[in-house]
Amino acid sequence: MVEHVTCGYGKEPIIKDISFQVEEGECLSILGPNGCGKTTLLRGISGILKSQGKVEICGQNILSLSPRQKALQMAFMSQLSSVYFSYTVYETVMLGRYAHQKKGAFYTTSKEDKRIVEESLRRTDMLKLKDRLITELSGGQLQRVFLARVFAQEPQIILLDEPTNHLDLKYQVELMAALKEWVKQGERCVVGVLHDVNLALDFADKVLLMEQGKVKAMEKVENLDISLISETYGMDVAGHMKTILKRWV
Repeated sequence: MVEHVTCGYGKEPIIKDISFQVEEGECLSILGPNGCGKTTLLRGISGILKSQGKVEICGQNILSLSPRQKALQMAFMSQLSSVYFSYTVYETVMLGRYAHQKKGAFYTTSKEDKRIVEESLRRTDMLKLKDRLITELSGGQLQRVFLARVFAQEPQIILLDEPTNHLDLKYQVELMAALKEWVKQGERCVVGVLHDVNLALDFADKVLLMEQGKVKAMEKVENLDISLISETYGMDVAGHMKTILKRWV
């Protein structure tokens, strides 16, 4: 639950008094034009960015959770960034198991950790490259490795900021399908910022439309007034999509 969240990077807030709720088993797509505050909202929800208001996971305020407890509840995958360490694909995904591993003089990796890492690599079609250094990967492959690490973390909530960046069409569709399947397998939900309107509507159970740091609308996909999307983006989005569709029929 996100309640009256306000946040930004200076004295003037970018996100202004936003509230919404996502239930277990739901996927929420956040849509809006560049600069409306989508990424800032995710950073405020995750606690990366200091915010006013309240964010709760299963009735627990995230501010009351230790970093390890929060990692067991929530994972955040941001847009692709630079790589500074030459870990293998397998080692990178195993980092997602950190919060689950027993602590002591040495961290212990269990059979269960290994099983989950391999399953996460299989979900993202990266198992065959598990021994490759991540510095040798393409942008699309690296994006899939980071998603596999998020899967391996086994949180209840995944926050995604443009997860399909650098992916070709095939992997965009497969990645979003993998996320939807992941949500079905337990008490889980996904909140994702997406630029591709078609992909967002196909993926989501609910859509949150943002405009100038505020919620313009939040509806189940089947109840969403498509004209609101056009208003938000300042163009005839549906008309544009239909024009493109004519090339395929």
